[in-house]
Amino acid sequence: MNIKSQLKLVAALLFFTTAAHAQEEMPTMHLTLDKAIELALADNPTIKVAEQEIELKEVAKKEAWQSLLPTVSIDGSINYTIKAAEMKLGENTFKMGKDDSNTWNGALNVSLPIYAPAAYRTITMSKKDIELAVEKSRGSKIEMVNQVTKAFYQLMLAQDSHNVLMENYKLAESNYNIVKAKFEQGSVSEYDKISSEVQMRSAWPNVVSGENAVKLAKLQLKVLMGITADVDIVIDDKLTNYENEMSQASINEQSIALDNNSTLRQIDLNGELLMQTRKMLKTNFQPTIMLSGSYQYQSLYNNNFKVAQYDWAKSSSLVLSVSIPLFKASNFTKLKSNKIQQRQLAENRLNTERMLKMQAQSYIDNMKASAEQLQSNKEAVELAQKGLEISQKRYDVGKGTILELNNSQVSLTNVQLTYNNSIYDYLVAKSELKTVLGQE
Repeated sequence: MNIKSQLKLVAALLFFTTAAHAQEEMPTMHLTLDKAIELALADNPTIKVAEQEIELKEVAKKEAWQSLLPTVSIDGSINYTIKAAEMKLGENTFKMGKDDSNTWNGALNVSLPIYAPAAYRTITMSKKDIELAVEKSRGSKIEMVNQVTKAFYQLMLAQDSHNVLMENYKLAESNYNIVKAKFEQGSVSEYDKISSEVQMRSAWPNVVSGENAVKLAKLQLKVLMGITADVDIVIDDKLTNYENEMSQASINEQSIALDNNSTLRQIDLNGELLMQTRKMLKTNFQPTIMLSGSYQYQSLYNNNFKVAQYDWAKSSSLVLSVSIPLFKASNFTKLKSNKIQQRQLAENRLNTERMLKMQAQSYIDNMKASAEQLQSNKEAVELAQKGLEISQKRYDVGKGTILELNNSQVSLTNVQLTYNNSIYDYLVAKSELKTVLGQE
């Protein structure tokens, strides 16, 4: 193969390789926290189900109101008598109808509840059901915002930690190259070369673990946002951007107000529903009044099916019916069960409130601890960087050992990771606190 053919082959390989890489590249989505929350609230199935639950309760409310509207029906029947029944009174026999005849009957029936206490209570309960569904939807949104926020911060932590680990590896690689060059010149021992190489190789698995952590954090955030397509997400943010917020935050002892907590609100609404249920159960002891009317067309004992020639009789009626319950044992046991449920709910609310206050206080304490550690961790990073520079200079001039250099490098990596974690802990505790307090 001549030179010209070889160049054509190389060019073709480069073309196909570039095309393959272009096909493999995924579109990139740049995210902010607000954008991530917006996508999660718009596409997450949990939020959609909560919104549909509100619609379902609205329909139930309409259904409760419709129970007070008139009920209208048209009824019709055809009765063919093969042999009419007979009734005997002594020696006399009376025919109850006519053999081989048909009877036609059509009626328009209208009924209207005049006094229906159970229906009135059902309407009131449907209103409370809607309030509870709205509060559940609000609680779902608050919890979703919290999950997305924590996942967003988790991805930031994973990215920042990966950057620290990558810088650590690059530094270890640079030190190894320097020590290796000195060893080849005979100015350092083989032990120094081996130590620096071990330091470099031990740093690489941490970089790989950091890459996996970033991928896992991205996947978790994509699931919460409802993104199923092959899209790479990029966060143009880092934890150090929140230093000022932490340093300026005023986290003092404060009374924990749980008025907006969604869990407690739902418990209170369930308590109101139990009260309305009790009132509805009491309607089992109250009378109900119903007004009904009917208008009928009837033709009796016809020997043929010539409907137009029948003699039709018209009749109408109006009925006012009253039903007064006197005794039903289960009505009393249902009231007793309702009272027990109310006491259970009150105990659950008290315990839930105590747990939420404890959680809120723990989040406040975590925020205070992270804010107090911030300055110390920042100074530790600066000191570790200075210590690394000193150990590098000492080693260069032959006054330091490779062990000092390796230790200073490990110390810098550890304090940088601790510094990032302190900011992350503060942000997560803040998000959790907002969720407990019911802040949207």
